[in-house]
Amino acid sequence: MTKHLDFTSQEYFRDPAAGTAKLRAAGPVVKITFPLVGTLWTTTTQDLANQLLRDTQTFSLRKDDGGVAGLRWWMPKIVQTFANNMLTNDEPDHTRLRGIVDEAFRRRAVLDMEPRVLAIGSALADELFAAGSPTDLVERYARKLPLSVICELLGLPLADRPKFTDWASNLTRFTGPVAFLGAIPKIFAMKRYMEERLEAARNEGGTGLIAELVRVEKEGGRISRDEMVAMLFLLLFAGHETTTHLISGSVYELLRNPGLRDWLEQDWGRANLAVEEFLRFVSPVQFTKPRFVRKDVELGGVALKKGDKIMAMLAAANFDPQANEHPERLDLERRPNRHIAFGAGIHFCLGHQLARMEGKCALQALLQRWPKLQLGIADSQIRWRTRAGFRAIEQLPVMKGG
Repeated sequence: MTKHLDFTSQEYFRDPAAGTAKLRAAGPVVKITFPLVGTLWTTTTQDLANQLLRDTQTFSLRKDDGGVAGLRWWMPKIVQTFANNMLTNDEPDHTRLRGIVDEAFRRRAVLDMEPRVLAIGSALADELFAAGSPTDLVERYARKLPLSVICELLGLPLADRPKFTDWASNLTRFTGPVAFLGAIPKIFAMKRYMEERLEAARNEGGTGLIAELVRVEKEGGRISRDEMVAMLFLLLFAGHETTTHLISGSVYELLRNPGLRDWLEQDWGRANLAVEEFLRFVSPVQFTKPRFVRKDVELGGVALKKGDKIMAMLAAANFDPQANEHPERLDLERRPNRHIAFGAGIHFCLGHQLARMEGKCALQALLQRWPKLQLGIADSQIRWRTRAGFRAIEQLPVMKGG
């Protein structure tokens, strides 16, 4: 029996703990209908999400013919080009592609970037109210900070940031086939842009990961030109989109809980602990990519058939009371914090260190500059984007406060 939960509703986004509890009450593995993907199974517990993500022999991102689990027959070929990235590849292609960029995201490299990220955050915080008050924290701060960082990391011109913002905005708004197909011209524009940046690096050199991809290609590395485009697309958008929603969601929770904001401001050494709880509680990424079941198997007492599709629900895992006590409570001092906001297994998020560091720097730079920051509208008026799979605040009007 298919369970009906509207993953795009304001009711769900406002209280995902309640929504995931209803789903979990139906069983550890339930059948759902998901926008764009269709009817498939999903996990509702953390143990089973972990099992699903780690067992790559049973649960595959691709069919035997190489087709990606999340793609539908009506999607244009260009979508397949962008989908051919390390997030949608099983072994050995996953390790081949991830190994090319892995070094830039290692802990040491990310920690070396922290002073620069804090400086970017401080500059953006200074300019936050330049156009007046209240102002939208999502577009003026939460999006600009990680986008600036990933542009520097990739070697993309900061002057092109408005393009990326426009593209990202379009990609996170479609909820059905019509809206999806309406975004195709933007997708073609993105592909042309990525190809142009790679060609410029081939001809003129450069810095950052674009130049590194070109170096690997010139040295005979095993990466095709389509794979290079897909890699840039993934790093640019995965590298800033989810962190945007982590930052805006974290600020929202602090502003509606001023006591927590004051607690954090008393000692910024608490920020790492707080960010872990925001990763769990906000859960910007709600689901993983769909997988194919490669053989008949039982999971959580449910008989899955070869060829079935299944997704791990990260939000349900993060709100699982068997993993964390009183998961519906925002507890910035939570220890231990058993979240899987970055997934698990071989596809554990490449940028987890970067996202954590950006989340911490974003909060510190913002609240040191505006320690009395307040919501600019009533809490009840806050709205989330109606895109299943992401928990993304549409706009977050804020004021300086007294």
